[in-house]
Amino acid sequence: MSTGITETETEEEQTEAVGAARAAGESAYQQARMEKKEIDEANREARRQAREAVENADRTVELKVFRYDPEVPEKEEPRFDSFPVPFSKGMTVLDALMWARDHYDSSLTFRHSCRQAVCGSDALFVNGKQRLGCKTQVADLAEQGVPSTVRIEPLPHAEVVKDLVVDMEHFYDQMESVEPYFQDEDTPDGLNEQRQSRENREKIKMSTRCIWCGACMSSCNIAAGDNQYLGPAAINKAYRFAMDEREGEDLTEHRLNIIEQEHGVWRCQTQFSCTEVCPKDIPLTEHIQALKREAVKKNLKFW
Repeated sequence: MSTGITETETEEEQTEAVGAARAAGESAYQQARMEKKEIDEANREARRQAREAVENADRTVELKVFRYDPEVPEKEEPRFDSFPVPFSKGMTVLDALMWARDHYDSSLTFRHSCRQAVCGSDALFVNGKQRLGCKTQVADLAEQGVPSTVRIEPLPHAEVVKDLVVDMEHFYDQMESVEPYFQDEDTPDGLNEQRQSRENREKIKMSTRCIWCGACMSSCNIAAGDNQYLGPAAINKAYRFAMDEREGEDLTEHRLNIIEQEHGVWRCQTQFSCTEVCPKDIPLTEHIQALKREAVKKNLKFW
């Protein structure tokens, strides 16, 4: 008898659980529908405001933006979408992209952070050249006046994750491979003061300005064909520490051994493409050639 009572109670509990699950599912479904309705209304209002802004603007610029989303069947085929944007004095490419995202398509995806050309997160391929979105003035993309069209694509020679976002993992791996941090072999306790001459500081000053944006790597034809090539950014970082007089001779030799490998400095063909696109004006090609000279000196042992 006790077993029968237990079984009956269990069936009732199961029935209640099923009913609760159905009710919860219906509630969740209705909640999702309401949220979608609110989003759709907000998007319609944003597009209405966009149309009014474009119609009332003195000047507009058309953004032709690369689109790709492998997770959505209708968007997994690469394409370009056009967004008319009202132009204002001082507008950057990043400003224009954010306006398009906020008024036309909230799914438009790109990286940005500091908006002061310091973080390096918004490197893009704009009108056929690697540039920082936050640093590039829309007005500067035309010889006179405002360009009618701005073409924006993700960085070449990198795997596209979604829209304008590329996978930076390989770039970061190359940067880490040159040990991009100061090492002091003479003071293991780290308590002794390490003095640097003004001359040495001036020598490495420009190399310290790298913001890890990846523009130079994207522009490099050698990196495009050789996936193991360290690349100009990593070699520049190696230069920054190899030329620092506060590191001892053994560490300097260690760094030179890293960069003179088969896929290191000797792969550079001195095309200057990296120097041309660097947003911080670092003389990357000069630094690579300087490391080549240091590597030759080390191997010749003449001094």
